[in-house]
Amino acid sequence: MKMVTKLSVVLGLIATLVLSGCQKTETHEEMPKYAATTPFREDTSILEPYVCQIRAIRHIEVRSLEKGYLTHIFVDEGQWVKKGQPMFKIMPNVYEAELLTAEAEAQNMNIEYLNTKALAEKNIVSANELALAKAKLDKASAQVNLAKTHLGFTDIRAPFDGITDHLAVRIGSLLDEDDLLTELSDIAQLWVYFNVPEAKYLDFVRREKGKTNETVQLRMANGEIYNHTGVIETIVGDFYNTSGNIQFRALFENPDRVLRHGQTGTILMTVPYPNAMLIPQKATFEIMDKIYVYVVNKEEKVEQRLIHIEAELPHMFIVKTGLNDGDRILLEGIRKVSPGEKVMIDLKPPQEVRSELMKLYTE
Repeated sequence: MKMVTKLSVVLGLIATLVLSGCQKTETHEEMPKYAATTPFREDTSILEPYVCQIRAIRHIEVRSLEKGYLTHIFVDEGQWVKKGQPMFKIMPNVYEAELLTAEAEAQNMNIEYLNTKALAEKNIVSANELALAKAKLDKASAQVNLAKTHLGFTDIRAPFDGITDHLAVRIGSLLDEDDLLTELSDIAQLWVYFNVPEAKYLDFVRREKGKTNETVQLRMANGEIYNHTGVIETIVGDFYNTSGNIQFRALFENPDRVLRHGQTGTILMTVPYPNAMLIPQKATFEIMDKIYVYVVNKEEKVEQRLIHIEAELPHMFIVKTGLNDGDRILLEGIRKVSPGEKVMIDLKPPQEVRSELMKLYTE
């Protein structure tokens, strides 16, 4: 009996092992099942970034127009000034004396002209002498106006509303004509220049049909978006031969004076993609700088498909070529499958996939 019992136990263990092996073999041969979806189409747009330079519409050098000692500075660096506000004063004594001399000479010529005119009326002097006296008076009057102009140049005022830059001089400086005093920028409005590659320029011209009133955004150096949109006003005439770029100019209002002349930033231009084909980025993989997806064909086998990307969105790619609307692309198992392998798929509606990806983007 003992021998029979032992034999039964051994046979039972063998049966168990055989069944276990069969189960493992069946599990191993079970066809894998992965999530998949299809491309979908949607009107969308992207923001194309371009490095930009910010320039004041009016940015000038304030220079001395006369020689002399600088006696007063009425402004400070970075100060906002109004049109006509005094900025600098050059010692006026010499020019005041020249004006007094010119006025005295003009008064003398006026007396001489009046006397000559009285004599001419009595036919004592000729008409030519009267004309000569009149010419001398006109010349003296012109000298007065010139002296007044020189004196006026000693009082330097702001030609427009703006903000001052560094002061290049100090009180007591001996100035020569045309010496730099400071710079003045009108930053109420700003021109923002950015370079666009030739291909993008051609796309813009085709899209806008030659118009240049498209709105753009400005991302400042700290990453924040400037709270006023700009308008593309013009495109310069020529391409840069060295870079193949052409320069665009956008106008931005600057009521809060946040932007300054000389700043840098990034222009964000909205580029529309009507009826674009979209796929999730996670459905793609890269080999030697080329983008591929796995497409499940009619035989439920995996095909490796090369695609070309038009643009990138958060978690999504806009596909230019390589896919058809009804193609089934794998979302999972990208690293587990190989071309020609047969798989089962759980086909998800593309809008459901899109919704899930948008949730990830907003979290």
